[in-house]
Amino acid sequence: MIAVQSKHWTPARMGWLFRPISERDHPDETVLSVFRDHGVVPKDSRSDNFNRTPESLNAYQLVQPGDLVVNRMKAWQGSLGVSSHRGIVSPDYEILRPTTADADPPYLHWLLRSRPLIDQYGMRSTGIRPSQWRLYWDQMKTIEVVLPPLTEQRAIADYLDHETGQIDTLIAKQEQLIATLRERRSSLVDQVLLQDDIERVPLRRVADVIDCAHVTATFVDDDRSYPVASIRECQGKVVDLSSCRHTTRDFYDLLRAGGREPRIGDLLFVRNVSVGLVSVVAPGTRDFAVGQETVLLRRTGEINTDYLRYALTTSVVRYEIEGRMIGSTFRRINVPAIRTLPIPLPPPAEQRRAVEHLDEQTSKIDVLIAKAERFIELSKERRTALITAAVTGQIDVRASA
Repeated sequence: MIAVQSKHWTPARMGWLFRPISERDHPDETVLSVFRDHGVVPKDSRSDNFNRTPESLNAYQLVQPGDLVVNRMKAWQGSLGVSSHRGIVSPDYEILRPTTADADPPYLHWLLRSRPLIDQYGMRSTGIRPSQWRLYWDQMKTIEVVLPPLTEQRAIADYLDHETGQIDTLIAKQEQLIATLRERRSSLVDQVLLQDDIERVPLRRVADVIDCAHVTATFVDDDRSYPVASIRECQGKVVDLSSCRHTTRDFYDLLRAGGREPRIGDLLFVRNVSVGLVSVVAPGTRDFAVGQETVLLRRTGEINTDYLRYALTTSVVRYEIEGRMIGSTFRRINVPAIRTLPIPLPPPAEQRRAVEHLDEQTSKIDVLIAKAERFIELSKERRTALITAAVTGQIDVRASA
């Protein structure tokens, strides 16, 4: 049961507050989704459901305003919320309808997405590994919560709406700052590399593009001997294995067979989902295998490793990538198209000077981006702590009104 500071609050089980419901055959309703940060929202037309026919939506479940919608597979991450929209959601979601007027829906939305409750969902989810965990109603309905009087519930919800709204505004401003800084960074790279007198050659002239093994590896949690790098490991300048997944020895050997062992100085290029991310295999990087979403770039000509990484981030290359991507659900670029990406190729001495200049200038921008990202991280932590404090009675919102 969630621990609270206020003695006048009343304990209640989830099974008393809600009942599961599944109403289908409403294909014309708006498709909804559930997200950790936003709760239940209309699904964007750019998502994987934009091209589904009414017939394929017949199995989707109707959601009424006030219903609790739970993503069974991601409840332990906080993917649930009380809906303020009418619409339909995937059959994989749990729809729970309130059974009592003693619980205020906006308050329940905050309570059920608070850290103590999310921890409870994780404890009650079942599955072999986190990626397969599911939370079912039989386990969820046993969770105990504590409800303040209805007037206090409404006061808490109003308080959190106001306070988190202010935090969200600050976060949005920092996100805009990051976007502006990244645009400035991209413009700087373009100014240095996209000179009219610099020849552009297809990527295959300066590097081999080595495709991944296209093997669906099994990942393990109990043996960290065989790391695999994919999209998550290519978020920065160098390949970062600090939080990578791990596979078995047999799959590891299979993924590295056929010349696919990453070497120092190679680049890892993402070809699926986050297309275009590129990172260097830096000195000191331990041996790893390449995951399905990526390809290895191994230099064959006179091109500096760091220069090639910068070249692959220019606006010309990004434009070509966008034009050559295929797929509607998962956007990707094929290996033959990667081999033809246009790379500006000045003499080696000019490459080195360009890298030195860009490293100096972009590092200043990267420091500002890192500070903004840290501010966002701390703000989200404060937001989480504030919600927990309010729904556990640590803050007397009546005194704050």
